[in-house]
This record gives sequence, structure tokens and C-alpha cells, in this order.
Amino acid sequence: MELRYDPQQIEPRWQQVWADERTWHVDNAALDADGAEPVYVLEMLPYPSGEPHVGHLKNYAIGDAVAHFRRRQGKTVLHPMGFDSFGLPAENNAIKTGQHPREATEASIASFQRQFREWGVSIDWDREIASHRPDYYRWTQWIFLQLLKAGLVERRSAAVNWDPVEETVLANEQVIDGRGERSGALVEIRQLEQWFLRITDYAQRLLDDLDGIGWPEHVKTMQRNWIGRSEGARVVFHNEELDRDYEVFTTRPDTLFGATFFVMAPEHADVLALVEGTEQEDEVRAYVNRALTADRAERGAADKPKTGVFLGRYVVNPVNGERLPMYVADYVLMDYGTGAIMAVPGHDQRDFDFARAYGLPVKRVIVGADGEAPEGVDPEAWATSDDALPYTGDGPLVDSHPEFDGTPNREALSAITAWLAGEGKGEATVNFRLRDWLVSRQRYWGCPIPVVHCEACGMVPLPEDELPVLLPDIEDYKPKGRSPLAAAEDWVATTCPTCGGPASRETDTLDTFVDSSWYFLRYTDARNDGAAWDPAVTNRWMPVDQYIGGVEHAILHLLYARFFCKALTDIGVLDAQEPFQNLFTQGMITKDGAKMSKSKGNTVAPREIVERFGADSARTYVVFLGPPDQDADWSDEGVEGVHRFLSRLWRLAAEAAELGGATVVDGVVSGAPGAALPDDPQGDDLELVRKAHWAIEKVSHDLDGRFSFNTAVAAVMELTNVLSARRNAVVELDPATPEAIAGWAAVRYAAATAVSLIQPFAPHLAADAYERLTGLRVWEQPWPQAEQRFLQRDEFELVLQVQGKVRDRVLAPTGASKDELEQLALASEKVQGFLEGKTVVKVVVVPGKLVNVVVR
Repeated sequence: MELRYDPQQIEPRWQQVWADERTWHVDNAALDADGAEPVYVLEMLPYPSGEPHVGHLKNYAIGDAVAHFRRRQGKTVLHPMGFDSFGLPAENNAIKTGQHPREATEASIASFQRQFREWGVSIDWDREIASHRPDYYRWTQWIFLQLLKAGLVERRSAAVNWDPVEETVLANEQVIDGRGERSGALVEIRQLEQWFLRITDYAQRLLDDLDGIGWPEHVKTMQRNWIGRSEGARVVFHNEELDRDYEVFTTRPDTLFGATFFVMAPEHADVLALVEGTEQEDEVRAYVNRALTADRAERGAADKPKTGVFLGRYVVNPVNGERLPMYVADYVLMDYGTGAIMAVPGHDQRDFDFARAYGLPVKRVIVGADGEAPEGVDPEAWATSDDALPYTGDGPLVDSHPEFDGTPNREALSAITAWLAGEGKGEATVNFRLRDWLVSRQRYWGCPIPVVHCEACGMVPLPEDELPVLLPDIEDYKPKGRSPLAAAEDWVATTCPTCGGPASRETDTLDTFVDSSWYFLRYTDARNDGAAWDPAVTNRWMPVDQYIGGVEHAILHLLYARFFCKALTDIGVLDAQEPFQNLFTQGMITKDGAKMSKSKGNTVAPREIVERFGADSARTYVVFLGPPDQDADWSDEGVEGVHRFLSRLWRLAAEAAELGGATVVDGVVSGAPGAALPDDPQGDDLELVRKAHWAIEKVSHDLDGRFSFNTAVAAVMELTNVLSARRNAVVELDPATPEAIAGWAAVRYAAATAVSLIQPFAPHLAADAYERLTGLRVWEQPWPQAEQRFLQRDEFELVLQVQGKVRDRVLAPTGASKDELEQLALASEKVQGFLEGKTVVKVVVVPGKLVNVVVR
């Protein structure tokens, strides 16, 4: 009898069955017909650039395990798939391969589809979407128009992040430590006319609603920090020469009377306007250009020497009427507040350093709690001494205003703010670090923006019945510093839908994160040709019950998707304030302790692993590596070990089936013996059944929202070890004896249980082995339930230690008292051997586990 596990033969057969029968398809029309609870399981959709990597394999192995488990719990599970196929990743891949982006993208999608099917992922392929296809981006354009109507889209001139390598603008969230997220190039600042989504209108709701979703706390913290809520005051400083007001946001209005100069960020839109035509213009322009090419993280560093240029202008401090000189300095950034600050060198280190560098006055308006100089120090000298400045502690106000002098500064915060409001020079306000989302890109491969520009009518949105605005095929699509679409003159030239006159199409395209901010909605109603989605259907599925993906998307994608859901709900086309109710962030798979990359030569190709060991081995290994939310290092020996385990389990199941009378001819099982729970198992058979129910309880616990997949697989391995030992004993018996018959029944039951439990991780093996054992389809069977009668034991294994080292193991009655367990330990001959010539100091008893005898 040859029983060889052959995944290359087993896996394609079951993949074909699932494809032919559309096993994983869910029909919206029948969603509630059987009364099953709908559950939406989703992994982050991939960029189709090149081939899938092991990160994709891990992501979808995790999601598929959840989907299988929930189905077998009786849920109706939506588990779709799509491709984030517009944007820089796909376009850069096309430029690298020399293909047109459409051809390169479709080739990558075909590779992804093929490999995902080879992995056996249980996807409803009828709902597949790709963001570069017109049947999808038609609705991206429709959403843009709805947001435009709602006042959530703006086109305005702004200082923007320019990536000189990608040759396009970047959103703030795509700039990491002053560099482009993908290119790594130092970002420049340019003043351009751009499209923005007003995500800042939702800053407080985005912050508040984090409390109601089941996300990892570290991801919530990242979003809270990015949104960056601060309470303080808006203060208006006035420039009399040009009759302009400049606002600052400060959390320290108590120090307003100590402001001695005013500083603007180089990115501030008014810096160059303030010096235009003045003798300072050339110097300021040169400084701004230098500052904008510097690393912004270094600019804000506390220990960096402070530099700046006088703008030749002054503003009036609203609290005391003093004229403050205006400077541009690179230590002020646009990321916070208004990009302009009141400088208070007496109470801020960076302002103090700048004041000392440029000989500017330093004024102290808060003193220590006692308000007095140290003994022997002249009060006036102490107030301006470099050794005592800047003072960043609390204390009473001095040299401010008779109404506030002597008031503790923390009390003065609200009092001064109220006084400003009464004078019409400021107010209490809340500031957010979050900035509006810049969504226009000067690249070809993206969703066309559905507006035209008419000399007579200005910017005109296109009527919805003219969607989609198709992206034209052009030969020269490489980045040029402006959108390559601008060269497509026949496409650009069009007619104004309002006046009928000549107009030109918008040539910027949308950021790819716009496409991925709503794709999960389209999945729910993917083949709807008349609308982006039917609210009745989408609201039934949303929010996504379990979302799975990398923590690198904590700020960009996850924040944007939350904004879209809130905005679309406010507009009235959706009823889901949050897109993802629960989130799991997977850890990275490394190789030799380093992140995998082709340049390092340490990549692992999933296809090679599947061809060698099979998809089930690859899938099971990537979740067995360690806790799935943590990084783990790839090991070729490790995947071989998992393959050996699966081979052993399959052989045990196939042997139990064949020796029980089942035969398989051309994939058809006949004479299957079944794998029912044996009647009244005894002795070793009872122990095997107990182990099977222990494994059921353990795996169920680990899968039920805990994502402890590595320990779940380990539990099945442990059951397989006990199963194998019992099989070895039974095979030695006379097959005609009652003991052998009962033994094989227990073996078949345990084998079927192990196969059933491994199914979420190794679906092909489970389908094949379970059918051999029972004639049934494992994915159609309810998830096994542990029976308490097999979990409650009359005895347990008591570990006996001397001086903390294990010396014996004995069976002890369940529920035995501490005294009884102590007597069992001291009665052990092995323990007694280690007590000779020694004095027992104490005996430590851990009920149900161990006894430790301490001696001297």
C-alpha cells in the first residue's frame, strides 16, 4: 500500500472543483434567505506590479483562515479580491519593463490571479475589481463629483511637496522625514494650483471615532498623533504697511506679552509676496530656495544652528501694540499651525537660540513660583541672564499687563484668550496637525479628474452621464514635471458642458489612494452597472468585519478610507461611519534578519515554494513562523518541517480510510468508513479522543478573533503526534479483534478531527483527506465542537521538582488537595533519591500543575 502525499496532484484537482462550482461565490439576492449572519472578511488589495511576494502570501493566508473559520461557524462570508492598479507603483513598473502601463498592469494582474488560485485562496472572483478599468474608475469619478458638490473638494494655489524623482506632487502623508515615501528623494516645495479634499473638516470626528473600533492600539495612536489635536488660541497680528492680518496658533497665550519678533516658514505662501520689489527680495528668495531643499526633519532639530532673513516688515502684537520684526526662518514648518509663529525667546529654546544669533531682544514674562531671583543675584540681571533663560516652567506673570501680572500662568491662559476675543484680536480654538489631502498628480497612470476648464465659465464639473472620462492611450507617458496628458491635444480639447464653448480637460490625475479609499464598497455590489453600489446591499455588508494588512498603511490608506466613509454617509449615499470595524496588522517576513529586496538578493518567491512543497505547506508555514502580528525570519528548513508534518497527517488519514474499507478511483471515494465519535472509548482510545477534543478547544480559541495561528497549528501537530503513536500501536493488533476495531475507530475520528482543524490553513489537504475518511466535503461541515465530558479528566500529570529541576512525573487525582499533592511528591522514589542527606526547607505546591521541594 503506497500512501505518498503529492500536493502537485492533489491541489490542482481541488482548485478546479472550487472554480467549476464557484464554491466561494456569495449571491447578494440570497443574502438573508438562509438567515445566516453576513460577515465581511477583507485583506488590503495589492498593487499589481511584478509578481506576488511572501508578504502577499502571508496576508491572504491569514485572511483565508478567518474566512474558512467563519463559514464553518455558519456565517455567510464575503471574501473578495481586487487590484490597486492605478498610480505610481504600476506606472513605475511599466517604465522599468518598457511596456505601456496598461499592458504591464494587465500582465501583473494575470500573474497575481494565477498564483492566488494556485494558493487555493477562497475568493469570490465574481466580484473582482481593478482600479484602472473604466467600469471601476467611472465610479471613482462619480464620487469625486459628489464630494465636489458637497464642498469637500477645492482647487487652490498652494505650496506643495514636489518629488524630483517621481516628478509629481505628494500628499503630506507621503513625505517621510523630508523624503518621498517611495523614491527616497529629498522633497522640494513648489507653489502650484492643485486639487485638495477637505479631510480637515473631519479631523475631530476622525479622532473621536477611533474609540469605537477594534483596532490595535498602536495604530490608533499613530492616527491620533497624525491628526494632532491641540487646544490653544488663534491670535491675529497686523501688518500696517500692507494692511494684512497674519494669524498664529499658540498653545501659550500666557506668553504673548513676551513676544519680541515674528517668524514665518519658508513654505508660507506670503513670504515672497512680502518682499516683492524690496531690497530684501533677492536675499529672501535665495534663502527660501535653500531651505526648501533641506531635510525638514533636520530643519526642526533643536540642536541645529538657527538661520533666517529679515523680511523688512513688521507686525503689531495685539496685546501691547509693540511692533515686531518679521523674519523667515527654516526652523518654522508648515506642518503645524499656520506656518507663522510669535517668537517668545524668554520661554522657548528655539526662539531663544534665534534671538541670540540675530541680536534680538529677550523678554521674560513668567518667573519661578516665588517670583524672586535666587539669593545674591540681581533681579534685573537674573531676568535676562542666559543661564536662567529660556524659562519653561510655571509661575506668575510679570511685565505683562496690570490685569494679569501676578496671576499664575496656567490661569492666565484662558483669561488672556478671553481678553483677546473681547478685543476682536483672537479666540480660543482647536488646531490639528492634519492638513487637507492633496489628491492631484502630474502623472499619466491615474484616474482622470472629471472637470473641464472654460475661459467663460471657469472650472466646470462634467455631467454624470458623461462618465467615465476615459484615460487615453499615449506613447510617451514618462513623467516630465507636468502631466503627460497635457501633450494629448486631441483629448485635452473638448466642449464646455455649460456654455458649449471650447474648453480643456483637467490633465492632472487622481492620487491612487483615492481609488483605494472606497474599493471595499464596490466589492459589495461589484457588477452594478447603474450605480457605484446599491445602498440597501452595501449597508447590509458594511462595515468590514475583519480587515487585514500591513501597519505601513496606518496613516495613508486607513485614514483616507475612514474620511471617505464619513463624507459619503454625510452626503446620503452610504450608512457606514467607519469602513473597518476590526483591524489586524500582520508582521513582516524577513530573510536573514533583513527586509527582503531584490537588490539584497534575499527574496523568497512564493511560486518556487509552492512548486517544491505545495501551496498548503507554504500557507501553513507563513502563519506558523510565529505570532502573525510580529516580524519573523524565513527559514527553508522551517517550511520543509511543515511539509513533513502535513505529509504525515495526510498519510495517517489516508491509511485510516483505506484500512477502514474506503477506496479512491479517479478521485471518487467509495466505501468510506466515516469518522464518527466512537462509542464509549476506553484506555488509550479514550486518551486519543480526549486529545482530539483538547485540540478542538485550543484551535477554536486561537482562531476566534485572536489570530494565534501559530499556536493553533502547533496544537494540530501535537494531536498528530498522539494520533501517530496510537496508530502504531493499533497496527500491531490482530485486525479482527474488538480492540483493533475500536482502535481504528478512534484513529479515524482523531484523523478526521485533525484534518478538519487544519483546513483553514491547508484547505487542499483537508479537502482530500476528509473526503477519503468520510466521503464528505470538509468546507461544508460545521466547525467541530469540543465536548466537556472529554475535557474533564479524573487524573492529570503532576510534575515533581527538587530545587526547581524536574525529577519525576506522576498521575494525580483531579481536585486533590495541596496536602495530598505534597504527599504524592514526597512518596516518589525518584524524588526521594534527591532528598538523601538533605533537609526539606519547604514544599511549594501549584495545584493542577507541579510540586517543588526546596532543600538545603
